Amino acid sequence: MKAIDLAVIGVCAALYAVVGRLTDFGVTFIGVAFWPAAVIPAIFAALYGPWVGGAGAAIGIFARDMLFHGNPVLSLMAGVPPNFIMFFIIGYLSSRSFDTKKLTLGALVSLIVVFSGLLLPTLIMPEEFAVVTGLSTSTTFAIFIFTVGLSLAIIAYVSKRWPEWRSYSLGSIIGQGAGAAVLSVMLWLFTQMFYSALFPLPLEAALIPAIFIWTFATEIPFVLLAGPPVIKACYNAFPSLKRKKTEEERS
Repeated sequence: MKAIDLAVIGVCAALYAVVGRLTDFGVTFIGVAFWPAAVIPAIFAALYGPWVGGAGAAIGIFARDMLFHGNPVLSLMAGVPPNFIMFFIIGYLSSRSFDTKKLTLGALVSLIVVFSGLLLPTLIMPEEFAVVTGLSTSTTFAIFIFTVGLSLAIIAYVSKRWPEWRSYSLGSIIGQGAGAAVLSVMLWLFTQMFYSALFPLPLEAALIPAIFIWTFATEIPFVLLAGPPVIKACYNAFPSLKRKKTEEERS
């Protein structure tokens, strides 16, 4: 990476940590915060590439976690890896060109794999899941189907209405799905291994899908809706960023 990339990573990390802490409003679900700030590293990933977005998000979330709960092990397990993976994918796929058929197929396969895998704990332990969340297995399954269908509908609509954003929308949904999956599994794993003030008791594996749904559903609207206008404004203000992306697409 160039020196400018390192500087931009620092800016991304600082904005992500500060804005994230100011906009979570203290709202959490099984320890996972409401997180509109996810749009910040998504924008940096689309503008400057996967390494900038991934590294900026990883550093930023660690700084935010130290301000919030102060547990470095929890952050290094359930905060840093999913954030790096999520925004690396967004940055990587945003710089690629896809036709509509490949776009839909790739999104469908990725979402089905992620959602189906995470649904298994709930199907295996439905009673534990229902006790904590108050949702039946059938309701959870319906939510999963609705989320997959809505994600595909968003991709299809964006591809038709704003074709220049189809790669960004694909990267956002796949990246968000992968990051939320890693976060939910790693958070469950952390509670099996360590005691903390946030998690005095181990989480049931059946809660993994609930954590995934919360993470995915509360972040993806901000990434998809707030990201493109800001990115477009940055392209207008700094045309060199657009030229850089065009060169990456050719390669």
